[in-house]
Amino acid sequence: MLPKRADFPEGFQFGTATSAYQIEGHAKGGAGRTHWDDFAATPGNVAGAANGAIACDHLDRWAEDLDLVRDAGFDAYRFSTSWARVLPEGRGTPNTAGLDFYDRLVDGMLERGIKPAATLYHWELPSPLADLGGWRNRDIAHWFADFTNVIMSRIGDRVWSAAPINEPWCVSWLSHFEGHHAPGLRDIRATARAMHHVLLAHGRAIEVMRGLGMSNLGAVCNMEYAAPVDDSDDAHRASRVQDAIYNRFFISGMTKGVYPDEVLDGIEPHLPHGWQDDFPTITAPLDWIGVNYYTRKLYGPAAPVDGAPAPWPGTCEHDGPLPKTAMGWEIYPDGLAHFLEMVVQDYTGDLPLYVTENGMAGVIEQKGNPTHDPDRTAYLGAHLEVVRRAIAKGLPVKGYFTWSLLDNYEWALGYAPRFGLVHVDFETLERQPKASYHTLREALSCP
Repeated sequence: MLPKRADFPEGFQFGTATSAYQIEGHAKGGAGRTHWDDFAATPGNVAGAANGAIACDHLDRWAEDLDLVRDAGFDAYRFSTSWARVLPEGRGTPNTAGLDFYDRLVDGMLERGIKPAATLYHWELPSPLADLGGWRNRDIAHWFADFTNVIMSRIGDRVWSAAPINEPWCVSWLSHFEGHHAPGLRDIRATARAMHHVLLAHGRAIEVMRGLGMSNLGAVCNMEYAAPVDDSDDAHRASRVQDAIYNRFFISGMTKGVYPDEVLDGIEPHLPHGWQDDFPTITAPLDWIGVNYYTRKLYGPAAPVDGAPAPWPGTCEHDGPLPKTAMGWEIYPDGLAHFLEMVVQDYTGDLPLYVTENGMAGVIEQKGNPTHDPDRTAYLGAHLEVVRRAIAKGLPVKGYFTWSLLDNYEWALGYAPRFGLVHVDFETLERQPKASYHTLREALSCP
């Protein structure tokens, strides 16, 4: 059972979300090569060696997909632009076909009464910029600012909201320290620089968009509840370190101009010279903050290495006891409640807050019916109830976006996990709304 639209304040925004590389079909339309194409072409990196060459073919089927957004009753659609589609070399001459596509896409939303919520970057870095060091290179902040100017000079006058970078933790830590996403590095110095430069690029993009006269600009951070695996001091320390890395580093940098001590303990020697001087840019004023939330993880201390304490961060993830999604992620709605309160109390105060991603992965599926997904409906209902209670407590939560509209390319896991409200047959590319889509549409139709 889902809460109904009438259970939320007037003007509360319900939306759904996607990202460019995961749905568009990157091999078409003049897009340049990305580090995700390179990562996927490297054996062993991606399940089934899958890539985003075709994905959901949203490039050609965008009108059909926007009809699905409209027909579900969503107020807003959170989409992302591909840097390499707009600037195939990352810099220089724009791809007219790419700019024209985003022009049509935004106009298509407006024609259907859908608010366009733009994200500039959702992980597909142009390969020529990766060749120059990518997020390790300080110059990326200026390259990103130039990209921002090109794309938002074209569509910025019509978007409802804009955020520079989706999930900076994934762009920097998951990709440069853990190596699970492109560029697939495991290097603490690369990680420290990427963590800082992604925030510097965020600030530069905000400056550019303000200069273009844009408003309703925000930031989107993913957050994952970190809990100790037991009640030992070491487990509590491990969970605090993980919480600092994942949940506090980026929002603290953007809103307070400081990094948590628990993170500086590990990365400060590797940060670029003069990093403290960048905070006036990083803390460019925002109009809202977005929280992406899915799950919690349990942590304890890492095992000693040859009898010596494990190097920083010195943490180890443990399997948890709660029901899990097809990603192996525990279902823990209380974590969302925690973050909505934490963000407001510790960082943003009265600033509008959005849940910019929330959803669950299923498999293809239950009882042979790809549209039978009662677990997804239950997941969304539990998290929407958390949002409803947060608003009742006075927190300034202004909207909720379901991830995702479509089953899509799930990065290193290929096409197996399915987050969509709409089933996609990856052979025929046929779309088929799932039961959760229909249930959500009914809930949103209640005035």
